[in-house]
Amino acid sequence: MATVFPGRYTAVAEGGFVVFLIGMRLNRPWKVHRWWPVFMAMGPMLARLARDPSLGLLGYRIQPGLRTVTVLQYWRSFADLERFARSPQGPHLAAWRRFNRTVGTSGDVGIWHETFQVAPGAYECIYVNMPRYGLAAATAHVPLARHQSAVARMRATSQLGHSSARPRE
Repeated sequence: MATVFPGRYTAVAEGGFVVFLIGMRLNRPWKVHRWWPVFMAMGPMLARLARDPSLGLLGYRIQPGLRTVTVLQYWRSFADLERFARSPQGPHLAAWRRFNRTVGTSGDVGIWHETFQVAPGAYECIYVNMPRYGLAAATAHVPLARHQSAVARMRATSQLGHSSARPRE
């Protein structure tokens, strides 16, 4: 069981980062032969990324739903994400080609992704009485002052982002 950290915590990321959401939807759940290979393709990709932190994945969380599965990922940079997706030696490109060959535009399985580049200091978060979760599981998990508001947290991460970009005078 995950360790619960009593109290208030936040996440601190060095510089900017990328939030990448990717998922699949079972449009025709009875066509297991169509969606099962798509479903099974994600595991080897995540395993490869977890084994090699130099690829740029900071952390991820799988969120299953009734007809959908979403994987929330935090990446060091968009360049790292793009390099992984396009690498001829990596598992993504082969899986993407296989999907286009076997499922294509049949409508049996839906896949999607959304990519968000987060500039240094353009985020805030709070975790109260939680295990390390989300961005705090992917980056630094730090205690918060007792009554620090969302505005104060945003201001604090903004100052961190600027200070990492150039030295203070």
